[in-house]
Amino acid sequence: MNLPNSITMSRILMIPLLLWILSSHFPWAGPAGAQEILASVLFVLASITDGLDGYLARKRGQITTMGMLLDPLADKIMVTAALIALVAFNPQVVKVWIAVVIISREFLISGLRSIASSEGFTITASELGKLKTVVQIISVTSAILAHRWDQWTIGFVVIPVKWYAIAAIYFAVVVSTVSAVDYFIGFWKEIDHASKNRRQAAVLSRGKSVKIT
Repeated sequence: MNLPNSITMSRILMIPLLLWILSSHFPWAGPAGAQEILASVLFVLASITDGLDGYLARKRGQITTMGMLLDPLADKIMVTAALIALVAFNPQVVKVWIAVVIISREFLISGLRSIASSEGFTITASELGKLKTVVQIISVTSAILAHRWDQWTIGFVVIPVKWYAIAAIYFAVVVSTVSAVDYFIGFWKEIDHASKNRRQAAVLSRGKSVKIT
C-alpha cells in the first residue's frame, strides 16, 4: 500500500477513536474540557489528511483505484460519524434534522458520482463544494467545543463559542444544500449532453447501415 492510501486508511481508523472520545463511555479523568479539545484536535487532523492524501497521490503519481474508492468513502464516513455522534453529544447545537440534511446530501452526491462514472464522465468539485468542506470542518469542531463552553473570555474579548457553533452548523446546512443543487445542475447538463451524443451516434449508425435483400 502506497503512502497516500496509507494516509487515507489512517483517517478511517481515526473515526472509531473519535466516536469513542465523544461517547459517554470515554474514561477521561483529566481536566475539564480536555475531552472536547482532544476530540477537536483529532477531527481537525483527520480533516487535514483528507487534502494531504490527494495532494501526495497527484504529486507522486500514485493515483490508484483503491485510493479513488477509499478517499471519498473515508470523507463520507468521517462526516456522517461525527454528525451522528454530535446529535447525542451536543443536541442543543446539532439537531437530528440538521444531521439528516447534511448526511443525505453526502449520499446523494455519492450516488450522482456513481452514475456519472458509469456514463463515462466526471464532475469536478466546484468552489461551493470546497467551501462546504471547510464549513463542515469548522461547524463540527465548534460544535464539539460548545459542548463544554458557552463562551471564552480572553482578557477583554468574549468569544461566544456556542453561538458561533450554532451559526456555523446552520451555515453548513445552507452551503451543503446549495452545493448539492449546483452539483445536480452540473450533473444534469452532462447527462443530457451524453444522451444527445448517444442519440446522434444512433442516427448516424442507422444512416450508414445498408439494407441487404
